[in-house]
Amino acid sequence: MAETTTTTRSVTVAQRPLLLSWAGTTDQGRRRDTNQDAFLAEYPLFIVADGMGGHAGGEIASRSTVQRLQALVDDGSVERPAIEKALELAVADIADHPETTDEGTGTTLTGVFLELQDGEPHWVSLNIGDSRVYLLRDDRLVQVTTDHSVVQELITAGKLSPEEAEGHPYSNVITRAVGASELTPPDYLTIEVRAGDRFVICSDGLTKELTDYGIQHFLRENPEPGPAVDAMLAAALENGGRDNVTVIIVQVTDPADSSSTPDENGE
Repeated sequence: MAETTTTTRSVTVAQRPLLLSWAGTTDQGRRRDTNQDAFLAEYPLFIVADGMGGHAGGEIASRSTVQRLQALVDDGSVERPAIEKALELAVADIADHPETTDEGTGTTLTGVFLELQDGEPHWVSLNIGDSRVYLLRDDRLVQVTTDHSVVQELITAGKLSPEEAEGHPYSNVITRAVGASELTPPDYLTIEVRAGDRFVICSDGLTKELTDYGIQHFLRENPEPGPAVDAMLAAALENGGRDNVTVIIVQVTDPADSSSTPDENGE
């Protein structure tokens, strides 16, 4: 049974007050024996990892990666060079683990973190693999990340339409992962911080079962992150739950527009 954790925290970044709310949940789905997904939702880093490779290998890969990134949050050192060093250590952890004998063992990694640029806070998305980050801004949903997959490469090359990609036999084949080979740095994208923005960070267990329209629908119907996360998970399971499902929602509110004040722990 999945449990959703919800947090609201008031933070000040470079003298700019921000009210952040987030929620995250994960479920093994209806057809998997184990859950190889893992996630981290702790300010200032929000990431999802979807493991692959062998019965235990995927779980080890995703959790090893999340643990290395958790250490950055604990140390207050969430920045690009530190993230890449942590991922290098995760690759070594995965390779050295006695249960990760499959060469295909690895994990996707995607999410967002807050970073100072020229003295101003910005969101930065990072991505390796085919888990995704979406952004709902001004009531319009856009996919922030680009999948590292064979199907996406065919779409980019004009050899496959997005409609033809659905159900393609290579739809599960990704071209980049943490732990599958020598680490390739994540793709990064800088995003302006705006009140009202809502990020959805998810494994492909969600996007296999919900269209972009469906994700946008549940965001519109549920203005708070906890109920929105629960609604998306329930819909994914109802639509088949063919894979592990993990969802994080992060939203930014102007503190002046908030009627609630977080406690001293930000909850």
